[in-house]
Order: sequence, then structure tokens, then C-alpha cells
Amino acid sequence: MRTASALAHPNIAFIKYWGDLDPGLRIALNSSLSMNLDGLHTRTQVRFDESLSGDVLILDGQPVTGPALDRVTRFLDHVRSLAGVRFPAEVTSANNFPTGAGIASSASAFAALSLAAASALGLSLTEIDLSRLARLGSGSACRSVPGGFVEWQAGSDHASSYAYSIASPSHWDLVDCIAIVDDVHKPTGSSEGHTLSGTSPLQAARVADTPRRLELCRRAVLERDFDLLASIVEVDCNMMHAVMLTSSPPLVYWQPATLEIIQSVQAWRGQGVSVCYTIDAGPNVHVITLSSEATRIHERLRSIPSIANVLLASPGGPARLTDPFTGTG
Repeated sequence: MRTASALAHPNIAFIKYWGDLDPGLRIALNSSLSMNLDGLHTRTQVRFDESLSGDVLILDGQPVTGPALDRVTRFLDHVRSLAGVRFPAEVTSANNFPTGAGIASSASAFAALSLAAASALGLSLTEIDLSRLARLGSGSACRSVPGGFVEWQAGSDHASSYAYSIASPSHWDLVDCIAIVDDVHKPTGSSEGHTLSGTSPLQAARVADTPRRLELCRRAVLERDFDLLASIVEVDCNMMHAVMLTSSPPLVYWQPATLEIIQSVQAWRGQGVSVCYTIDAGPNVHVITLSSEATRIHERLRSIPSIANVLLASPGGPARLTDPFTGTG
């Protein structure tokens, strides 16, 4: 029996990943840039045991079967092939934030699973190797392996597609105030959305312009230029959701409360507050601000009746090994 546990943070993409060059290897059509979210995490324990009849997945205390287990098994097969073993595994994983609601739970899940599984089987992998491995489970998981502000070089094959840190968590005192509109698992997952993206007439234009936006966003992070960050992050978000809305069938993740938050953020910025929004594949809104503004923004968001909760997250570190845990977040 071989066991290891790991913890990883979800990430919020400032420049989005939406659409695959190679769906099998989850190689993105465009490079992207994100920030890990401290305070939010997935904890995962992997136990390889010859006595098991097959792989087992326990998520947030509940046994999981069907497509989710199949996805984990396919991923573990990659790890087992690297280690040259065939042992079944029991995977116990828990999030301390809503699962499948557009807060990158699959990113932190597969980043933690990559590190725990590789460690349990004694694989000696570099951070880049782990990033590549995590990408096979979930594209954005490659960005949750390094720490802080992270760029995913899309690449063109398995070797060239990986993520790396461009700045440490302490580089910039940003805070993500995550306005939870709905914590129910979204009906159309990101994997299906990536497949549908090619049906939108806007996707080609979005992808073609991404290098320009990425360069500006990278500069904004490195120079700690909030005004530049705000302008690029919101445009990039809107372009991705425009692709979703014009896909066939269309994907409509926003709810009335989502638009209410967007309009509130724009109004606050017009009043001189350093604040901007971005939204992943879900209705919940990531309201990005400076730590000096975080308390005020948090209070304003909590005063909006349609917001169920507000989670606060500063820049988070890399995936790391942890002590064994009991299966709760």
C-alpha cells in the first residue's frame, strides 16, 4: 500500500483558456494567465492498494461513480504508466469551496491529485513535469501547480504545454472577492464548453487577439498596474462569454445577479475604486481589488441581496504535500 496527500489551490484566470488545440492532451488553443487563490483549496489523498478491485473516488465524503470516476481512472492510468505499476487506487478528495460552480474546482482537484499520486508512487517529477501531468486531467489544473501569478504556455504538444510562475504570491497584494450567486453544480461543464467553442463565429477572433491581451496582462501584473489589469481582464472575460453565448447550442452561465454585480463593479470603478470583475464558466463573479480596498468591496458585495456569500482570497502558493486527512475540507 502506497499513500500520499496533497493540497492545491484553484486559480482565477485573468486571460482565459477556452477551447482546445488537442482535446485528448488538453492542449489549449491559446496561452493564459492566472492567479492562485489562497484560502480556497482541494485536499486529496491517494492510496494505491493491490487489494482493491478497482479505482475508488470519494468526493466531499460521498462515493462517486460514473463519468467523474472514469475521468479520474483515465488520469491515474497516465500516472501508473509513468511508474510502471497497475495498482488500483482509492482517491479521497475534499474542497473547502463550492464544487463545479465556476471556481476552478477541477483545476485544484487535478493539481492535488497529480502531486499526491506521483508522490505515492515514488515518481520524481519537476514542477514543469507535474504541470504537464495535471493538464492531462484538467487543462487549467496545470496553472494550479506553480504558485502565485502563473502563465500557461499553450504550446503545441505535450512537452511544450505547461505552466510556470511569473511572480510570487507576495508580488502584488490583490484580493479576489468571489461573489457567490449560485453554488449549484453547473449543468454544462467546462470540458463540454471547450468542445462547443469552435461552433462560435467569434472564437477565431478571440484566439487571434489573445497574444496581445496576454502581453498587456503580463505587463500589468509585473508592473502592478491595476488600471491596465482591469481593462484587459474585463475585455478578456467578456470575449470568452461572447463565444459561449454564440456557440451552438449557446451557453448562458450568467444569471440576473451576475449582471447586477458587473454593473455595480463598473459604477464603483467610476467612483475611483480600484476594482474589476472576471467570470469563469459559471454565474459567480470574481471581483478583483487591492487589499486596501478589500474590506470595503466585501461589505458592498454583501449588501447586494442576490449574493449568497462572498469568499475572499489573496494570491496563493503552489501545490504541496500534506499530512494525511480524514476526507473533509
